[in-house]
Amino acid sequence: MSQGAVWYYADGQRSVGPMSLSELKAQLSKMDGKETLVYGPGLVQWTEAKHVDDIMENISPPRTPPSIRASRQSDEIDYEIFGSEMQYVVIELDPQEMVIAEPGVMMFMTAGIKMETKFGDPSKPDTGVLNKLMTAGRRMMTGESMFVTTFTQTGKGKGQVAFAAPYPGKILAVDLDQMGGELICQKSSFVCAARGIQIGIAFQKKIGVGLFGGEGFVMQRLLGDGVAMIHAGGTLMRRKLHEGETLKLDTGCLVALQPSVAYDIQFVGGVKNSLFGGEGLFMATVTGPGEVWLQSLPFSRLAGRVLAAGTGHTHKDESSVLGGFGSMIIGGNE
Repeated sequence: MSQGAVWYYADGQRSVGPMSLSELKAQLSKMDGKETLVYGPGLVQWTEAKHVDDIMENISPPRTPPSIRASRQSDEIDYEIFGSEMQYVVIELDPQEMVIAEPGVMMFMTAGIKMETKFGDPSKPDTGVLNKLMTAGRRMMTGESMFVTTFTQTGKGKGQVAFAAPYPGKILAVDLDQMGGELICQKSSFVCAARGIQIGIAFQKKIGVGLFGGEGFVMQRLLGDGVAMIHAGGTLMRRKLHEGETLKLDTGCLVALQPSVAYDIQFVGGVKNSLFGGEGLFMATVTGPGEVWLQSLPFSRLAGRVLAAGTGHTHKDESSVLGGFGSMIIGGNE
């Protein structure tokens, strides 16, 4: 991001700008605007200023000491997201930089990019066979392929590789360095990430969450200090929850949450609500502090509508471990 780039900040219901990055910093310093929403290069949505490192450099002390910054493990990739409802992301790589991706999401790549299919964690090529098998097994448990595809810029200068969304929705770029190094997200949401990001698993400790929570016992855990791309169906909503603040939601609409957010299942209550409300017997609850991301169109809901149009019957399945029976009680589709 350059000092001459165009920036905006939100003042109530209106946006103020355009302005340069230095002008934005000066304005935020006057108003102590760490929580002011800003928008500019590299951001896909309005974001609080305190989450944008380029802005916070001259407003508050660095988030981490320089020694930690110098030991960054992930490649620092540049990216740009295009489109509205069917998005794709173009990632620009410097020589020898690498991005890892879910198989089957590549859209195009330039001549200098080398594509390879890897088994295990490509950020740790020297690990043994057992570690690679464990990594692949964890990926299978989260609904992903045992393999990942790597794209490395082997030519001179910069190269580009693009990845497309698998169905209508939004691609969310998350800088894990600004999220405390960890993010928990739904199964099969991963698109791509900078080399150095680890894809792990996050077990739901409560049996109720595992059985009726839509995502089952296992969710994805992204670890690292680089940028990762995840996909959400429909329109994406980002919500910051304060300490003790609770949000009730359809079990299939949860996309991602910070580890500090508590995730549980709550009985809807009421015979009419359960039988005729269309939302099933259970709803998910998320309790702050922390941020959550929701999607307006879970893929299972979209698939259910398409199936119903062809067969005349609805099909409800939010990936519960109970399968079709679980869908009858957790809802999530019409």
